[in-house]
Amino acid sequence: MTSQPPRVAVLASGRGSNLAALLDAREHGELPVEFVLVGSDKASAGALRLAEAANIPTLALDPRSYPDRLAFDLDLFQRIGASGAEWLVLAGFMRIIDGAALRPWAGRMINIHPSLLPKYRGLHTHRRALEAGDREHGASVHFVTAELDGGPVIAQARLTIEAGDDEQQLAHRLLPLEHRLLPATLALLASGRLQWDGHAPCLDGRPLHAPLLLGEHGLRLAE
Repeated sequence: MTSQPPRVAVLASGRGSNLAALLDAREHGELPVEFVLVGSDKASAGALRLAEAANIPTLALDPRSYPDRLAFDLDLFQRIGASGAEWLVLAGFMRIIDGAALRPWAGRMINIHPSLLPKYRGLHTHRRALEAGDREHGASVHFVTAELDGGPVIAQARLTIEAGDDEQQLAHRLLPLEHRLLPATLALLASGRLQWDGHAPCLDGRPLHAPLLLGEHGLRLAE
């Protein structure tokens, strides 16, 4: 008897480059999951067009048609649950989610964020890293909690900041690493090797004392 691949929903607000990376990894046999829904808070989001081209069901809800944020979030997450999704990936979803809506997804919901968390939660991460004079920048995948970009960090990709980097150049150089980091992390989660025990991410039953690091050949334990 063949087990079914884990069912995954994705939320995105923009062009969907991280979603494209997930779909590409699946097509190349690197990510054995089934995408059951791609949702957005913007009907014009490029991510929805990518999903439609891949024959994945889509959902677009307008937050302005709801009385408040909680009402929007509860309806959105009810629909995600109805899709049969077992995992939820935030891939450039630019909204803060109410804790009451995301609580049932604790340990099954991840987000990719363009900084080396806990540094630079929120927006304008590349600019803030440059203004701080950092020598290193990167991206993080973390479990989602009610705290903005504050859930346990699972894995990171690191990038040396070069002399002459500006905000756009840094973002451009980081993006290919994001596109490797997110599929690699989701693949480990989907395999069951990587889990959250309620306190910390665990790999093969052992707590991770530091985020996994993206290397040339995929994710590895930090040294």
